[in-house]
Amino acid sequence: METKLNSGKRLTLIATALAAAFSGQALAYELPSLGEGSSPWDIDVSYENHTVKREHTGLAKFRNTIQAEGDKKVGNGWTVHGIMRGSWDGVYRLNSSEYGNKAGGAVNLQSTTPGGLVSVPYGSGIGYTVVNGLGYPGSNLNAFVDSYPASPNEGFRVLGDRWHDINGGVAFAVPVRPCDTDSRGCRDFGGYGNQKLSELEAPEFNDRLDFVRELYAKKTFDLGDGKGLFVKVGKQQVVWGRTDLFRVLDVINPVDYSRNNIYDELSDIRIPMWIAQAEYRMGASETMQDRNFQIVWNFDKFRANNLGQCGSPNSILDAGCFFRGMANLWDNGGTVANFANVAPGTLLATNFGPGQIGIKDVNLPDWSLANTQLGMKYEGVTMDGLSFSLNAMTYRSQLPSLHGGKRATNSFTGVQQSAWPYLISFDMEFPRVNMIGGSMDFQLPAASAAVRVEAAVTDGEEFANTAREELYSKNRVFRSVIGVDRPTFIPFISSSSATLISGQLFYQHIFDHERKQGTLGTVGIPDWEDTVIGTLLIKGFLKNGTVSPQVIFAHDFQARATAMAPQVEWNVSNDLKLTIGANYKIASNRDRWSFDDCRSCNPFAPFTAPNGDTDPFTAYSRGLSGMEPLGRFRAGPIGAAFKENDLFVKLNYKF
Repeated sequence: METKLNSGKRLTLIATALAAAFSGQALAYELPSLGEGSSPWDIDVSYENHTVKREHTGLAKFRNTIQAEGDKKVGNGWTVHGIMRGSWDGVYRLNSSEYGNKAGGAVNLQSTTPGGLVSVPYGSGIGYTVVNGLGYPGSNLNAFVDSYPASPNEGFRVLGDRWHDINGGVAFAVPVRPCDTDSRGCRDFGGYGNQKLSELEAPEFNDRLDFVRELYAKKTFDLGDGKGLFVKVGKQQVVWGRTDLFRVLDVINPVDYSRNNIYDELSDIRIPMWIAQAEYRMGASETMQDRNFQIVWNFDKFRANNLGQCGSPNSILDAGCFFRGMANLWDNGGTVANFANVAPGTLLATNFGPGQIGIKDVNLPDWSLANTQLGMKYEGVTMDGLSFSLNAMTYRSQLPSLHGGKRATNSFTGVQQSAWPYLISFDMEFPRVNMIGGSMDFQLPAASAAVRVEAAVTDGEEFANTAREELYSKNRVFRSVIGVDRPTFIPFISSSSATLISGQLFYQHIFDHERKQGTLGTVGIPDWEDTVIGTLLIKGFLKNGTVSPQVIFAHDFQARATAMAPQVEWNVSNDLKLTIGANYKIASNRDRWSFDDCRSCNPFAPFTAPNGDTDPFTAYSRGLSGMEPLGRFRAGPIGAAFKENDLFVKLNYKF
């Protein structure tokens, strides 16, 4: 017999289950022994509340997390380590008009006319019928001219309204309610995108058992002559990087950006995977203090980075909203702002039927031996103290690629047509990527500083590219980070403790970067050919280290976007820590984020070609630009969130 519980009872049961699951005494005394020579569990339990108030939207986070971390010696030299983490975020109920079941509403789109920009209600654009590859704006053959009965104008936001106005560009309606309330546009984009309310508010409790944050066994086998074989198998994080924030070598585990965008520690937002690693510890040689060779095999089913579901507080690059909106366009059709070019200075909001544009299929890699991921690393320490590593990895990209020009449905006949070049109809793919690189860190005694360096080249990454008929290209990429850490006495901060000053400079170069001039603007790859981002951390220590003020600056030089994050940590006692802080973003010259939006790619000749075009029946992009959909890659994670200024309070208690 099925029993239905109201929301209050469900929350009570969740809280009770968490308390029981993570109780230190229960774990220490009730878990069974794991064999002869085993020891009791050594358990640490902590609780955290993270509350965020966001400008314009109000409460953006009320997350409560309980975490238990335990170790146990189980005999014969083996040790088991586990971390269980469960959280519940009350924002979806406490601020349901922004992020929950009541989010969104009716929306208006836009047309450009000689007299200016005109607001157009969703569903009131001109019809756009596709017959034998030709488009006919205004035709009565399109059943979706006036309305979308299967997709009414409710529960929507306008794509990109979190970070820009429509302002003559492309835009469309995006569903924002949890998927059990509104299933429109819901897809599994790799662990997110189809989550119901309970999964959004308690994200660890899912089919992948993410509440098991880590669970692995490890042992070192003595091989004699100072050599050993270290083995670790289970659900874990494998950290290859030597730098903070930027992932150059640290690509073994995907990352959950939905937790707090890019502003949480990587150790908290990496997604642990089922991994086996073996490390041959060779010890010293005549020229080296230490040498190790490591093999890492990620045998888990593929997992993408979690970019955040549309309708949740954190959707990095606003990508989750773009994906959901495009999936909804494919499934149900919709109105696209400023699309059809029917006369000089006139771009009309256009109604598309289902199966014409959008995201059709999401091709997540199934589990197979060929889809597992393998890495190797050699690391050593020279006699003069320089630590280095040489790394190689073959893996599936944790970021999606959209392959355009896919089949679309003829709204007149209802039959799928052959693929059209430049058609803004996509499948989502996750290509195979190969990486080689290395890292090193060393001391600069004369400057009292430590230097950290990482660099890598990848082959197989894919980028949006409006100069190609499939709307993407494969490119090799070089990435590097250099970081410098220096403890410095700054009297006005503290006369007794050194202040940590840490700076990092990230650089990315895309090889064979394609960019050319079209008749209306630039076409090609929207990502900058060369990207430079700098960060600066200043962290002080007061009151015998119990009070620690800090500020972090991050600046994207190409996007001209800056984030500033001041905070103060107060260790009230050995068990209680209080953190108060803010996250503030600014950006300038935002018009430079605009890029070719493929309105003029002209798959539906001749009505998307510019008026007076000399070859209106040939499909290629003329370069008509706007902020959507590709401006997000130029704005970057800072620029695309520049309206999301936060104040936060974080409370940590260790039991």
